[in-house]
This record gives sequence, C-alpha cells and structure tokens, in this order.
Amino acid sequence: MTEVNHTQELVDLLDLEELDVDLYRGRQPESQRARVYGGQVAAQALMAGVRTVPPEYAVHSLHSYFLLGGDYSVPIVYDVERMRDGRSFMTRRVVARQHGRAIYYQTLNFQKPEDGWEHQDLMPTVGAPETGFDLVEVMRKGGNAEADALGKEWGALDVRWLGNTRFGLDPDDGHVSQARMWVRLREGLPDDPAVHVAAFTYASDVSLLGSTLSVHGVNPSKVQMASLDHTLWFHRPFKADEWWLYDQWSPSAQGSRGLAFGRVFSADGTLVATAAQEGLIRPRGDGYEGPGTA
Repeated sequence: MTEVNHTQELVDLLDLEELDVDLYRGRQPESQRARVYGGQVAAQALMAGVRTVPPEYAVHSLHSYFLLGGDYSVPIVYDVERMRDGRSFMTRRVVARQHGRAIYYQTLNFQKPEDGWEHQDLMPTVGAPETGFDLVEVMRKGGNAEADALGKEWGALDVRWLGNTRFGLDPDDGHVSQARMWVRLREGLPDDPAVHVAAFTYASDVSLLGSTLSVHGVNPSKVQMASLDHTLWFHRPFKADEWWLYDQWSPSAQGSRGLAFGRVFSADGTLVATAAQEGLIRPRGDGYEGPGTA
C-alpha cells in the first residue's frame, strides 16, 4: 500500500489554478465531512491574494467572515479585488464562491518590511511537545463524532494537546476558559514564506473555537459548532513546519456564540502571530444536558 504524503496533499491544495486575471480555482481534498474545513478556505483565499502582490510585500493581517458552508464536491473559485496599492501597504479583498454564491469573504493587508519599535508578551511556561497528547485522540476520547474524519483531513498537522481549563491547566491572568497545544506542519513544506503563512492559516482554525467550551465540559456531539469569522495578525516571520505554541483563551460566551483568542509563539519564545475567532456554539436539542454539565 502506498503511504499517503499528507503534507504534499496540503501543498497541492494551496497551489491554485489561475483562471483569469485575479481569478483562481482551488481544488478539494477527499473528505467524509459534510462541509469544507474553514481553515482550508481561509488558506486558499490567502494564497489567491498573495498571487496579486509583489514578493517584497508580506501579509500582516487577515480578516474574514464565513457566510455559507462549503461543498466538497466542487472546486472553490476565488475572486481577488485590488482595493489599494500604496508605497508601503497593499490591500486585497477575496471572495470565495461556489454554486454562484459567496461562501466566504477575506480582507488582506500587506506591508513592505520596515524598522520600528519592538515589544512582545512573554511565552507562558509549558511542557515540551513530547509531553502533550495527540489532539485527534483527545477529540476521539471526548466523544467528537468527527474525530476520525478530521484526523484524516488534518493528516499534515502534528498537534500535541497540553491541556485546558478542566484538564491540567491552572487559571492564568484571569482567563476562565483556555487551552494550549503545540502545533507544527509535518516535514515537506517548500521554502516559500507564503506557503508557510498559508499552511499556518490552515492550521489556525483547528481548535480555536474549542477553547470557548473548555470550562464547560460539554460533549462536542451535543454542540452545533461553526466558525463565523476569523482574524489573524502576522507579527514576525516563522516556519510553520517547526513547533509553535498555540496559547488559546475565551473571554466570553453568550447567545450561542463564543469568542476566542490565540497567541502563537515559536519554540524560542518569539510571539509570531495572534488569532481571534467568534463562532457558533449552539446547544443541540437531542439529549442535551445544558451548559456546564459533563
């Protein structure tokens, strides 16, 4: 049996087909899930935007909204609008479409490298990656019905779960619902910095919304979960295929929505990115026991 190269599959997903000026088509992976993984759409949209700016400009922020669930049976078309071309900054808006409808909007800002003041948060003290647990196995034991399908789709990712508010993490800085894990893309990513940023974008959606439920201990199968928006700020260059710490916390959950933030540190303690996401965390009706119950 031929061994599947999951990293090459991800690289292929990020290699968009150019249909026309500023118009691209992204392929789909084989998947058993009902809707397209949000990190895939965000990463492909980012690559579409990157294709329209000179290489000396680097993306520093990404803001996006998920509008409709994606369909794995057909490709996604990405339409890029050139909103601003400045001497220091460039801005692009990307619309992802399927079946004639917009399913996702993304706005990207790019900047030429500049010198300036520097500061950053300190990285929290955590165990090494080898002290963590495989995230898919944690999801499987926690009753996530999609764990096996996600494990197959996320084959390019190596995620080592360190714990959350209910399991192993002490309260930190007043955060009532938090989770931490080490993440890296498996070996095989090309040297292209844009691919590393896109691969990180793909991985950034893996678990962020889950931190909104860390304090509640509810079985994921009892919750309807969906990303509503997703924001990334890229502070410093880094390699996505080397270990990075995903330090996540949720400051609020209300109205069947949860808000989550994540700080991303490289293994040497450098703060390389920050993530934010709000998502739907709606209790399912069948057999649901209520918030705060195990």
